[in-house]
Amino acid sequence: MRRVLFLASLLNPIVAVAVDPPIPASGRAKLLDEFAQQIHRFDAALKDSPNDIRLLSQRGDAHLFSAHFPEAVADFEKMIALDTAQDAPHWRLGIAYYFAGQFAKSAKQFEKYHDHDGRDRENGIWKFLADVKVLGLEPARKSMLNYARFDREPFPTLYAMFAGEKTTDELFADVEAKKLRENTAAMFFANYYGGLNEELLGRREKALELLREAVAGPLRAEPTYMWQVARLHYDWLAAQQP
Repeated sequence: MRRVLFLASLLNPIVAVAVDPPIPASGRAKLLDEFAQQIHRFDAALKDSPNDIRLLSQRGDAHLFSAHFPEAVADFEKMIALDTAQDAPHWRLGIAYYFAGQFAKSAKQFEKYHDHDGRDRENGIWKFLADVKVLGLEPARKSMLNYARFDREPFPTLYAMFAGEKTTDELFADVEAKKLRENTAAMFFANYYGGLNEELLGRREKALELLREAVAGPLRAEPTYMWQVARLHYDWLAAQQP
């Protein structure tokens, strides 16, 4: 039941958003319309080439960004069925599983990616987030992946935060100490994952504030993949009842 409710809250229109959402309604509608047009084009192309991995990958992304999570999972899984070499590197499938409410599969996918790239703590954060849904917070912390090599900022501090070794406030103190305010990507990730940490701890309003900062920030002008994912997270949390 929890998985059904999680998915439904993402698919339904937002009914309880913050007073000042990060994207105006008109901009959000335009964005979703662009993805709808992309899906239409990929549908047509895949009728002629149903096993084209590149097209499946692109349509899967468009479905994910449109909150069509089962469809994204289906496209990504078909890629792997056609070419097993696609499996371990496919962190995007792990994200699709997460939003589809398939948390155990999500955690497993990020474990596979860890074997592919043992340096990327962002992958470990997603494995942890999926584990929280299955195991609970403290058991998930005990199951966090181990990293020996340095990762890009601010991920070492973010990882310590999710491990319970630092607070969200200490994360931003670290951001100030390392003079990361002018680093657009670093600030996006600090706000995004800081917001997710606050949500895990039950502080919804602070979580929404930080997620809003992530989505409304400079990356909105040239959206990255993870900006789109942060937008989905904001939409989901904003739709929840306080």
